[in-house]
Amino acid sequence: MTQTDVVIVGGGLVGLATAMHLQEMQPRLKISLCEKDDHVAAQQSGHNSGVLHAGIYYQPGSLKARLCVEGKQALIAFCERHAIAVIRCGKIIVANTEAECNQLELLLDRGTENGVADLAILSQQELRQVEPHVRGLKALHSPHSAIVDYRLVAQALAKDFQAAGGKVCLQTEFVSAGPPNGRRRVVTTSEEFDTRLIINCAGLQADFVAQSMGTDPGLRIIPFRGEFLGLDPARSHLVKGLIYPVPNPDLPFLGVHITTMVNGSIEVGPNAILATRREGYQLKDFSLKEFANTLSYPGFWRLVARNFAPGVAEINRTLRKSVFVENARQLVPEIAAGDLTPLRAGVRAMAVDRGGNLIDDFRIEEAPGAIHVLNAPSPAATSSLMIGKFIAGKAELRINAD
Repeated sequence: MTQTDVVIVGGGLVGLATAMHLQEMQPRLKISLCEKDDHVAAQQSGHNSGVLHAGIYYQPGSLKARLCVEGKQALIAFCERHAIAVIRCGKIIVANTEAECNQLELLLDRGTENGVADLAILSQQELRQVEPHVRGLKALHSPHSAIVDYRLVAQALAKDFQAAGGKVCLQTEFVSAGPPNGRRRVVTTSEEFDTRLIINCAGLQADFVAQSMGTDPGLRIIPFRGEFLGLDPARSHLVKGLIYPVPNPDLPFLGVHITTMVNGSIEVGPNAILATRREGYQLKDFSLKEFANTLSYPGFWRLVARNFAPGVAEINRTLRKSVFVENARQLVPEIAAGDLTPLRAGVRAMAVDRGGNLIDDFRIEEAPGAIHVLNAPSPAATSSLMIGKFIAGKAELRINAD
């Protein structure tokens, strides 16, 4: 039995940032971070598009809005200290209809209210000066949006946490936790811990972990798989930065977009289709137990009923490459089918309540002997340092009160 003060479940960006901040705030604490894979950022954190979001889309006053804007600046400073490249390539959101142009104005107002600097609506002529191969009626320009390799960020967070005295336990999967009777016994696949506090940062498994600890999260994680296509390097001159469509305001997904990566490659995607396994990065990946868990949840069917048409469109886009290509061509008409090849996929954890509503904001809840991060979708990577600081502050208060 390992005696410790805090056990953090999950070695993604949020778990690592929480561990680093808490260890720096309370150097005398014994903190153990448990990650079931053999390296950190093995799941969502290591499979995202690498974008440092500016904070345009999010409801003013929400945790997403506040922590994204603050988190972007904190993350840039962190990367500068650790010599991690941040490429400020800028971003445009392209409108092709009058309705989308009106939506751009709303996004401009929202981003400005959130504190995003230097946003501007571009005319067709101005758009071509920024992205010569993009076609649209107008575009919202975010010049300070950037890209980074989040796997390197995760490794640096782990290094700082360990340097401050923390312990990273790899290949250590959470199994169960005893009742909160002063201290809690945590059972993992490699060792057992006796701890004062558990912080659940399990991402795709966060609801399962909460339930196993006796907490009803009031939601279910529904996994959505997103596929990316790679643009032929010979055609990379068609793209300079980040190119996005105007998003559907009723959905949490940003649509098929074109992303410049830190290694100079260009990716197109993702789509968003129901995954039959929570860590199903390959189309063939399937878990009967996990898929049955999704299908048995009433909130899932209410979600399907509310979003039937968009869901069918996503399936169509997944099964027919021509549809995927056409979405890309709506942004950059010169892209041809032969320019795109299948590349990789990510899985996004979407929290759905029993009424079938997608939980939009970050959700962090406290319970006896535990803090649960129940919903941390995009822009959680961008916001990770500030989310971690927010959680560490809660944990410090709990520990000091004991």
